[in-house]
Amino acid sequence: MIIIYDRKGLTELLNIESDTLEGADLSGANLENANLVQFSLRNTNLQNANLQYADLRLANLTDADLSGANLTGADITGAIFLNAKLTGALLPIRKD
Repeated sequence: MIIIYDRKGLTELLNIESDTLEGADLSGANLENANLVQFSLRNTNLQNANLQYADLRLANLTDADLSGANLTGADITGAIFLNAKLTGALLPIRKD
């Protein structure tokens, strides 16, 4: 079982009856402020998911489908997006 919490670790956002998120269908999921640090999300369907302000540092999103997903404000430092589908996704804007 996998439980995804918010960035503060206080609020449960999603409970999955699986031992992995690889290949999972999370399309349309509300993962706003989710703590997904170092998660393996390979081949995961995240179409139209709300990932606003999610912490995706060092997450592996290889071959994930993020079409139409909202990643505004998300921290994607060190995340791997190899062959990920990002068509229509709202991406975070880097502030330097």
